[in-house]
Amino acid sequence: MTEPASINSSGSDDVVAFLGPLGTFSQAAVDRHFGPDAPKLSVPTIDDVFAEVEAGRARFGVVPVENSTEGAVNNTQDCLVDTSLHIVAEVVIPIEHNFLLRHDAVPEGIARIVSHRQSLGQCRRWLKANWPNVDKHEVSSNAEAARLAAADPHTAAIAGARAAALYGLRVHAQCIQDQHNNSTRFLVLSREQAPPTGRDKTSILVYTENKPGALFRVLEPFEKQQVSLTKIETRPARDSIWAYVFFIDFEGHGEDPAVRSVFAQLQGRAVKIKNLGSYPMAAG
Repeated sequence: MTEPASINSSGSDDVVAFLGPLGTFSQAAVDRHFGPDAPKLSVPTIDDVFAEVEAGRARFGVVPVENSTEGAVNNTQDCLVDTSLHIVAEVVIPIEHNFLLRHDAVPEGIARIVSHRQSLGQCRRWLKANWPNVDKHEVSSNAEAARLAAADPHTAAIAGARAAALYGLRVHAQCIQDQHNNSTRFLVLSREQAPPTGRDKTSILVYTENKPGALFRVLEPFEKQQVSLTKIETRPARDSIWAYVFFIDFEGHGEDPAVRSVFAQLQGRAVKIKNLGSYPMAAG
């Protein structure tokens, strides 16, 4: 079992893969959890983060999993279904979006606005009120959007202050997200597992039969053992039409007696259960 310090340490072998390029909120999550000097590996997609850790080219991976405004990051959830990795930590980052232009750009000349799909969604009302007739384009990350805006005076980007500074852009409008308490939850992934800390959370996937009362039977053991659920979300199961998989987060570590009892009672109540990992709750 890995010691707690090793899960959070950053040394020469502790490369952290994240959704790049440099300047993304994923990088901010890496810096928050591991420190700014942690060795980083920027990759172009969320799938690549999983692949780098699975292949051993990175010890950890950091991926966004949900936003307080836009909800779940479906790409991450789909990867969690298939991965053998474990969740070993979570990080919550406040998200402030800015409308960024090149220093020589003029607002009247903006022909397109680029950002990550989630960022465009988080600023939907502001964009409708201020730029209703300008084309919006999804790109792989908000830092990639900043890079594109830096190369073209007719392109505006939605991204954070870190990306603005990195790519030499000016902030034309600040804090444009529709919800000003906007935040994103990130997961830290590893081939290892995290030991108990006394203040933990566990994430599981549950596949149920498509019949009445299936979800109730799954949730009943949590009520019996007084284990508090923190999230439950449904996604279509990709290997069966009109079947679903439940993403469930709950308080406690897999080694806790109450959680062990829940897992024992779930046997026979679900078609399949996948334990994604137990990990310390994010501070705050």
